[in-house]
Amino acid sequence: MQLRRYYDVQEWLVLVYKLPPEPSRYRAAVWRRIKSLGAIYLQNGVCVLPYGRDTERQFRQLRKEIEDCGGESFLIKGTLLVGEQNLIELFNAARDEEYAEIIDRCEDFFKEIEMETESRHFTYAELEENEEDLAKLEKWMKKVIERDFFQASLAEKTKELLQECRTRLDEFADRVFVCEDSMHKKPECMES
Repeated sequence: MQLRRYYDVQEWLVLVYKLPPEPSRYRAAVWRRIKSLGAIYLQNGVCVLPYGRDTERQFRQLRKEIEDCGGESFLIKGTLLVGEQNLIELFNAARDEEYAEIIDRCEDFFKEIEMETESRHFTYAELEENEEDLAKLEKWMKKVIERDFFQASLAEKTKELLQECRTRLDEFADRVFVCEDSMHKKPECMES
């Protein structure tokens, strides 16, 4: 998994918006969308992204969605006179929270593989379940990397742990193949 290059920020996009109080589902949908873009809230209804063609396009689309819901919005492009390092730290803290969640899930994945190995539960069904779990983690990681504009501190560790998940899954798969493909059950394949 390729980690994103550090953004060289010179300009920022600021989206200022206001939505009607009802229905509340509009506010929830906009909040989820802003989070999925990796934007940071400076205060209610004011969020920021580093300027780029992609981020501008995403904020423009979101602005239209806000106005389609009966809201008002303004999209501002400009430079930050002071506090840029603090803003970058806010972005990195938000991404590190997401990476920490993935790290926790990697630890859960390791425990699952250990448990299945200890119980000698080497079946194709178990392998498929673990492959699906790892695919979800990898998909999640890809999304976080896409919004990790400033190379948050936990990015590399998370990438390494996901690679370790892949390695352990491959080792588990090898044991499944040996056990499932053998005509006679070997002792290492017998459930304890």
